[in-house]
Amino acid sequence: MYLVSLERLEDKIKTFAKFGDDYHGGITRYALSKEDELARDEMVKRMRKIGCEIYSDDLANLYAVKKGRGQNKKKIVMASHLDSVKNGGNYDGVLGVLCALEVLETIAEQNIEHEHDIVAMVWTNEEGSLYPPAMMSSAIISYPYLPLKFRESYEEENLLNSKSVLDHQTTFEDALKQFKYRGERKNRLNQQDYLAMFELHIEQGPVLEANQKEIGVVDKVIGMCNYRIKILGQSDHAGTTPMSFRKDALFAMSKVLIYLHQKLDELDKDLVYTTGEIILHPNVHTVIPDYVEFSLDARHQDDHVIDQVKAIVEHLPKVFEKCEVTSTLAWHRDTVYFNSRLINYVLEATKELNYPYQFINSGAGHDAQMVSYMLPTTMIFVPSKNGHSHCDEEFTPIKQCYQGANVLLNAVLKCDKNFEDK
Repeated sequence: MYLVSLERLEDKIKTFAKFGDDYHGGITRYALSKEDELARDEMVKRMRKIGCEIYSDDLANLYAVKKGRGQNKKKIVMASHLDSVKNGGNYDGVLGVLCALEVLETIAEQNIEHEHDIVAMVWTNEEGSLYPPAMMSSAIISYPYLPLKFRESYEEENLLNSKSVLDHQTTFEDALKQFKYRGERKNRLNQQDYLAMFELHIEQGPVLEANQKEIGVVDKVIGMCNYRIKILGQSDHAGTTPMSFRKDALFAMSKVLIYLHQKLDELDKDLVYTTGEIILHPNVHTVIPDYVEFSLDARHQDDHVIDQVKAIVEHLPKVFEKCEVTSTLAWHRDTVYFNSRLINYVLEATKELNYPYQFINSGAGHDAQMVSYMLPTTMIFVPSKNGHSHCDEEFTPIKQCYQGANVLLNAVLKCDKNFEDK
């Protein structure tokens, strides 16, 4: 078994934390921002030192290639993202990139022979924080392989026209045209030139830590649906309108939420659902709200349970507290199962390294789920301290980062040796 350098990995974590430092322990590093560019500069500098070939594609996805001995063999890619949510942490996404860089540095330092080219890759705009939606570039590249029912949500022209949530004018394509790392379309990850993809990531939840496991062997990304629910009432004066005359959209929303919670709680104990966004109009303290729009995000590994969620939402009563209620399915995905052979390479490497592990699924979305429709793909999880993620408190101890990188290195080398090109 091969081992990476803990000290070198720790140095990378500390260095990359400077690019977008929010001075509260986390970062804000939007895709295609100056901070994103600086992080990529650092990656390129490190990879050139070990003789990697560097290139990017037209979506600014960045590739560092360590050449293998074999001729005309497909590449093995390790990929994650450098962009963050607003006031995010120093591990989500970026740890997968840093461990991929560490794998290549270890291969170079120890002169580890490998047949296939091995690639460290940065996906552009995984978070979708500035230019929605999430997983934009991986969706565009995987689009021809996505199920037909999902393609409408990921048409390239529409995604390129996604507008900044800050100025509501600059599009993703506008920003791409100005970005240092935009390259050529011919360089895109593709089925013809690539053999398999691995993605290391923090768990973003409390399960591994609670179970005292060091490695999560990820076998799937669970399915989900996302709804926008709208409630139409009537704005009137807060002081002069008797309660019996009111059509208070916010009060109606509270009843809709209670109704949904009661119905959804009857389905399955493993179903999770969240209302994380509310739009209120006119949002004035002296005016009764006439309009509320809110999100409902529901996730479960069994697609049948997701179908039951959809049925409940789509058969909501049309009126609550004299207010009109409508719902629209914003987007959804089926449960995605990763490649069994790649999962087994991760499992074998973990066992040989003698790290405590468990099989686990991902409740969060990742670029790997998009790519899995195009290439054999799998993921590796390391624990998240107290389950925190997408916040300043996000943290994974360096020992666990090191262990994850070791699993990644050895799983990739098993793939290089055993997974045949087709």
